[in-house]
Amino acid sequence: MQLKFLGTSAGRPTKTRNVTSMALCLPEPQCGFWLFDCGEGTQHRLLHSGLKLNKMERIFITHLHGDHLYGLPGLLSSRTYFEGAGPLQLFGPVGLKAYLECIFHYSGVHLGYELEIIEVAPGVVAADPRFVVEAAELEHRLPCFGYRIMEQPQLGQLNLAALAGMGIPPGPHYGKLKRGETVTLEDGRTIAPADVVGPPLPGRIVTILGDTKPCDNAVLLAKDADLMVHEATFAGGLEEKAANYGHSTFRQAAEIAREAGAKRLVVTHFSSRYDDAAVQELVEDARHIFANTEAAADLAEFAIKRPAGEYSGQ
Repeated sequence: MQLKFLGTSAGRPTKTRNVTSMALCLPEPQCGFWLFDCGEGTQHRLLHSGLKLNKMERIFITHLHGDHLYGLPGLLSSRTYFEGAGPLQLFGPVGLKAYLECIFHYSGVHLGYELEIIEVAPGVVAADPRFVVEAAELEHRLPCFGYRIMEQPQLGQLNLAALAGMGIPPGPHYGKLKRGETVTLEDGRTIAPADVVGPPLPGRIVTILGDTKPCDNAVLLAKDADLMVHEATFAGGLEEKAANYGHSTFRQAAEIAREAGAKRLVVTHFSSRYDDAAVQELVEDARHIFANTEAAADLAEFAIKRPAGEYSGQ
């Protein structure tokens, strides 16, 4: 599982940073991705990311400010031209459906796939056998949500040495055992998953927050997260200015990560006043509060691994 940033600037793009968007790349067997926010130019960034729109399964919009939304109509329209583009779920605040219906009506857009628009309320907004997604309201100038993505516990790894010792070659039986199914061999032996599958693997937690002042819901959404994304629009020391605009500083993002017990913090949504060198200095300052703080950059990738010793793959 990986998180790829497609835009990391606040408000407006710069020469090196596009406005907000990020893609959560899902592990096998899905191998698709979910998009979080879709600022203007997102589909251009996707062209350089290796991600294809026909692999996009869900989009989550945090709020309706343009730097998080204005790329959405064009991206949805372009997806029609990708062979194999199946149904797509779109989540976001109230008003998202009316926004798109208006644009599509007056521009004559006809999508070549099924689009389901879900206007979210706090609580569980999506669930499937692999993931559960919760939303909670943040504190910004418009209604804004943060999302907590929780991977369900997974079956353990196959003991390949034990299978080889039983004389079971790689093949369909491996898949059935991995799925928790008991298999009967041609010689009459019955093999149960417990015989060859390790202990369950805990699911990972990813928290992606929209624009916000420091608030209790940010802490709740990020509790024990393996990776959390928090905006850091302003430098430490500008807390009053940040609050006036419904934003946070680098230090405040680090404080939220520390309070939540998150394992890793990636900050993004930087004011255009800060170049890359300034951003790195502000990250170094934030590390005095939360050591495992990193800065996002356009097209940067962050692997989301299970704790060491539990799993070595995705």
